[in-house]
Amino acid sequence: MINIGKINTLKISKQNSSGIFLSDNTGKQVLLADKRPKKYELEDSVDAFVFVDSDGHLAAFSHKPFALVDEIAYLKVVSVNYYGAFLDWGLSKDLLVPFSEQHHELEVGQSYFFKLFLDDKNRIVATTKIAQFLADEIEEGDFTVGQSVDLIIADETDLGIKAIVNGSHWGVLYKNEVFQTLRKGQKISGFIKHIRDDLRLDLTLHQIGYGKVTSLTDTILHVLQDNGGELAVGDKSEPEQIYALFSVSKKVFKQAIGALYKDKKIAIEKTKIRLI
Repeated sequence: MINIGKINTLKISKQNSSGIFLSDNTGKQVLLADKRPKKYELEDSVDAFVFVDSDGHLAAFSHKPFALVDEIAYLKVVSVNYYGAFLDWGLSKDLLVPFSEQHHELEVGQSYFFKLFLDDKNRIVATTKIAQFLADEIEEGDFTVGQSVDLIIADETDLGIKAIVNGSHWGVLYKNEVFQTLRKGQKISGFIKHIRDDLRLDLTLHQIGYGKVTSLTDTILHVLQDNGGELAVGDKSEPEQIYALFSVSKKVFKQAIGALYKDKKIAIEKTKIRLI
């Protein structure tokens, strides 16, 4: 079965003057719409993005757009006409946002959050009306503390940086726990740090718990070995300096070097650590 708006694994079934055709295991064919397709042999497998073209026929690209159907993405408006606004989503054919799916006027050159969906003719379109798809509060069993999640960075608030979690919920990264530059619309991996009493999500960019510390101790030892057994970062170093070296908070770093010190693998000084 071919899924429109998704990545499908299809096989090359025919090549002629009309183009290259892909088919699924039922024999249903799709034209490969790549302008400069690679050289394929019959029966080669291709991971293809399938869509409905302007003539109402199934077609496919061998490369993936910035977002698939049912996903939320931060996309730029490239043009507006009497049909609606059009977005750059990484394909040669721009993505339509009908006027009926715009809750405010969209400006060319500006980027916004959109959700992709199929209209009544199975064409892929986008909407700015994403609030209905995102919940502030979770239900029991939706997430667990320590769970790895996919994040899309959104706006800054007084608390921190809002992020879309797995395309379904809102969560917050606290400012004092973020030591890297994040841009709106950026996709990044994160973890559930805490589920609050009001059933809202606190997030972190770093794995929590003992597993994180264990992984970091190995990294610190390797870096020490590569730097002659000494490293100019220690117990009193600034958090920004620690993050620049190891991409972790000072708290996690201190836990890791404390574990190494306890195992008598390093010595800790104010401004440096060294191998024993």
